[in-house]
Amino acid sequence: MSMTGQDDYLELSTPSGGAIKVRRSSHPRARRLRLTVTSSGAHLTYPEGTHPAQVFAFLRQHGEWLESKLDELHLDHDGPPPLLPGAPTLIPLRGETTQLIWRQGVYPRIELVDDKLVLTLPKPHNEQSLGAARSLLHSFLQAQIRRDVSRWFARYTPELNLAPTGLRIKPLKSLWGSLDSRDCVTLDLALALAPPEALKYVVVHELCHLRIRDHSPRFWALVASLYPDWKTQRDWLKTRGHALKAELGRLIT
Repeated sequence: MSMTGQDDYLELSTPSGGAIKVRRSSHPRARRLRLTVTSSGAHLTYPEGTHPAQVFAFLRQHGEWLESKLDELHLDHDGPPPLLPGAPTLIPLRGETTQLIWRQGVYPRIELVDDKLVLTLPKPHNEQSLGAARSLLHSFLQAQIRRDVSRWFARYTPELNLAPTGLRIKPLKSLWGSLDSRDCVTLDLALALAPPEALKYVVVHELCHLRIRDHSPRFWALVASLYPDWKTQRDWLKTRGHALKAELGRLIT
């Protein structure tokens, strides 16, 4: 095992003689080591101050699991693999690696069962059922965001003594969120794939615009007063955001 670049990556040797490149990063609020795998690759996060030997040992311990998950994704080309009718795949969901599987059933539905996201659709699983699957995924991801956001609106709006007039959730090309002239908040649907902490930062960011419409030092001071960890989450989105938006694209479009 070795470190590459500016110590942002680890390389794990495989029994077949190959190497797996794993992006690594520390997180000040992390309580445990966490290894996630999506079509953008492997990512290892760990609490600040974790000894390198512990990081290496954790990665070696999960080497076989990591190799098998990457094999499932067939990561031999650029960009996420297409969503295929009936074919299991791995996706990020709330910052965790989640397996998306298909089942046969009379009534279309989507639900979390243990650590799997299960799509139930009538057979045959073909291009027609793929459209239904995308619609179910869209609704499910929206519901995930609304559940969290409703809680955070209730927490932060009393502190600001201001509240948005509404909430829209949809895919956004480059932004993560916005606040329009009528005080309606719009959030990127891809945030359902990110850790809840990253979504929370975007929510706080937009709520603070209810009071201060620019990005002046006064604005960032207000953000920090409500959510001190905002810089970590902003940096996470800058680093991982492109991959999340690509993941959303293959799931719903």
